Amino acid sequence: MSMGHWANMRSMQRSRDVLSHKVKKGTLPRILEFARPYRSLITIFICAVLLDAAISSVSPLLLRGILDHGIDNNNRGLIIFLAVMTGLLAIFEAIVSLAERRISAWLGEGLIYDLRLRVYRHIQSMPIAFFSRTQTGALITRLNNDVIGAQQAFTELFSNAIGNVVMVMLILSAMLILSWQITIVALVLLPLFLIPARLVGRRLGGLFRRSMELNAQMNNVMTERFNVAGAMIVKLFGSPAKEVAFFEQRAAQVRDIGVEQATYSRIFFVTLSLTASLATAFAYGFGGLAVTWGTISKGTIVALTLYLTRLYGPLTQLSSLHLDFMTALVTFERLFEVLDLEPTIKEAPDAVAIPEGPVAVVFDHVDFAYPAAAEVSLASLEAVAVLDDTPRTEVLHDVSFAVPAGTVTALVGPSGAGKTTMSMLVSRLYDVDRGSVTIGKVDVRQATQVSLSDTVGVVAQDPHLFHDTLRANLLYARPEATVADMEMALRSAQIYLMVSALPLGLDTVVGERGYRLSGGEKQRVALARLLLKSPRVVVLDEATAHLDAESEAAVQRALDATMAKRTSIVIAHRLSTIRNAHQILVIDAGRIVQRGTHDELIAMGGLYNDLYQTQFAGQEGR
Repeated sequence: MSMGHWANMRSMQRSRDVLSHKVKKGTLPRILEFARPYRSLITIFICAVLLDAAISSVSPLLLRGILDHGIDNNNRGLIIFLAVMTGLLAIFEAIVSLAERRISAWLGEGLIYDLRLRVYRHIQSMPIAFFSRTQTGALITRLNNDVIGAQQAFTELFSNAIGNVVMVMLILSAMLILSWQITIVALVLLPLFLIPARLVGRRLGGLFRRSMELNAQMNNVMTERFNVAGAMIVKLFGSPAKEVAFFEQRAAQVRDIGVEQATYSRIFFVTLSLTASLATAFAYGFGGLAVTWGTISKGTIVALTLYLTRLYGPLTQLSSLHLDFMTALVTFERLFEVLDLEPTIKEAPDAVAIPEGPVAVVFDHVDFAYPAAAEVSLASLEAVAVLDDTPRTEVLHDVSFAVPAGTVTALVGPSGAGKTTMSMLVSRLYDVDRGSVTIGKVDVRQATQVSLSDTVGVVAQDPHLFHDTLRANLLYARPEATVADMEMALRSAQIYLMVSALPLGLDTVVGERGYRLSGGEKQRVALARLLLKSPRVVVLDEATAHLDAESEAAVQRALDATMAKRTSIVIAHRLSTIRNAHQILVIDAGRIVQRGTHDELIAMGGLYNDLYQTQFAGQEGR
């Protein structure tokens, strides 16, 4: 199957829905902007395409010369000369074709690299609100399928629009000169192919879309069942027979539609081959009669049939040129849609570094509401037709407090009160609506992102570890750290003995999300990573929740080392974590309703005393 036939097939499989799509103004100039660095390569590519087209149109004339002027005139010298020229031309055409493919690959892969890097870099700059709404699979599709689709549409568009136009013009010109009668009749046969090809192509486009959807569903089933959390749910609640049947149903749908695609693809190629064969039969039949009448030569008939075999492919591709063009625009537009989504958290142009030394954290009359969907996401990335338009609801109201340098402030309150939200404002995962959050007297919105990241360290209730070695997970916090630095951090986190007892030590792979470690071990590795980073402000979000007594005791010792001489904000449900805090803030419905030390708040009564009686009193003996 030739490359031209594959190009025809890709064009036919593309959805014709794009023809009715209204492309945003300015999309084409932006595409050309991406191609600007490759101007020289594109110029060479176009020259190679034109040269390839010109060579393809010359070789039939050489064969005509061999038959009409060499063989008929018994001119051995001319036969040898034209045969050698035909062979050399074939070699030259092969070299040009190879060069064309090589240049096309460089151009295509370069575009893929640039697009993928641009989209990935942009996604990395998006706020946490963006990731909390979008589907991971949708983002991966943009980085993979859409980027590759844009590259294919771009390079094929160049090849089709230029190479095929030139080739068709040259072939038709040569055919009309050789025999305009046969040429006209051969073109009349073209609709016999184009009409069924369009019908087949429309069906293929629908099958292709459905195939993509079914494959995505099947992949989603595997993704959900093959990660550790999904596999655990299956083991606990599912049954192997039910899971196999569930997957079997989707795999069968993929199989059935694959059979349909293969059948319609074969119909397409058979139709193309049949049309070319009919045209060739006509050319030989009518041309053969014309030879007997003496109105045309044998060499002309051979040349015409060769031209016919090379004509229908380019004509078919040109018939879908508009579809290819619109597909390229729409695919690029999907990528630009992501790139045009502005990150709501950006470094200020006049940002300053947070000063060195101990720093205090101050909340000054802070109001906050989580951003609306339209501010941080796209409907196409959430797999919904229209984004959620629920009005923003304020979750923090006039929050003011200070955490002096080197002290510990604990946040307590019922679930949903706003504790975690307050902690996320410290590391600027979100921006406040009113008021300010300052670290070292610098508003976090005016701080450089590097200095803010270096200053603030966070350990969550369920810390994330990458599917890599312990060493790689630790070095993520500080790539230049030495083995001695890592060992010191592990000792402070109360986990050095466990790590040193492992056969591979720091080179032990922790598994996806660190599932090869126990809950307490994972927490202490996360704390070691934090200690290796050595931030001046520490935020601990329920770091001892859901741990057994032994693990909690080890983690608590690690927490004590973590918070020593650091400005710390702690969210906890464990009395041992908050009892010795310099300040306890009681949060309810987004407001600070009480503040003081443990003893002061117990004496005061109110919500803290209620929480103490329901959550903490049973922990007194620990």
